[in-house]
Amino acid sequence: MKRSLLFLPALIAISLILKAQHQQILKSPHIAIADTVWVFTPSDYSKDPAKQFPVVYLLHGWMGSYHQWNDITSCQSLADRYGFILVCPDGLTDSWYINSPAIRESQYTDFFFLDLFPFIAKNYRIDAGNVFITGLSMGGHGALYLFAQKPDLFRSAGSLSGVLDLNFCRTEYRIDDYLGIKNKKSADKILNRYTVSGNIKKIAAAGKKIIVSCGSSDPFLKLNDHFKKQCDAKKIDITYLITPGGHDYPYWKSAIGAHLEFFRRIVGAGH
Repeated sequence: MKRSLLFLPALIAISLILKAQHQQILKSPHIAIADTVWVFTPSDYSKDPAKQFPVVYLLHGWMGSYHQWNDITSCQSLADRYGFILVCPDGLTDSWYINSPAIRESQYTDFFFLDLFPFIAKNYRIDAGNVFITGLSMGGHGALYLFAQKPDLFRSAGSLSGVLDLNFCRTEYRIDDYLGIKNKKSADKILNRYTVSGNIKKIAAAGKKIIVSCGSSDPFLKLNDHFKKQCDAKKIDITYLITPGGHDYPYWKSAIGAHLEFFRRIVGAGH
């Protein structure tokens, strides 16, 4: 195992490298604690030093961490099979991947775009024209929310079992705390800004394909059904997959392959 210390403006990264897997620890002024990011490069990454690779950011769910996706399935095997660099950041348990208007030290969107995104671009041979993002549950919300904020940076985005309307559970999962919602009167305006459903116009304006999947017995299925209707109304090119399963590891393990295959077809289609 090799340990190196890298210094970047306003950002310190500690790299723990083992073969094709890199654990990067990023300290940032935008979040309260360092963010651990697990990066998986394909098996042929070191064979051709001139080759660039497409990238998929994989976001974890509520109360998860950077290693949740690798707990669910072998991220290295997925990177090898589909030829993507897989980036698994830590969503800091329950950040919802947003810039909290109420908690100054929880500006996760800024961390993602100002720190993590450029760090990956600088330190890995990425194909900047083929960057994708998806995630599960809270991470499904985060993936589509981040895509809506800066769609030009991504080729496509997805969500598995995503909590795509935070109003559905705003009094749970610390959503009210993160959004600074004090009463029902202020809730609608704030939620419309930070929830995926409230950003549907931005997703439509991007004019890009997206993929959304959910288990047939998932408690958030109705949210995903509603989002599909919103997409249809806005003429968004959405691939919507409902397959047997719940809100659990077995479903996510079975469903992630469809997202990576969807992204691989987009890469294959060219620009």
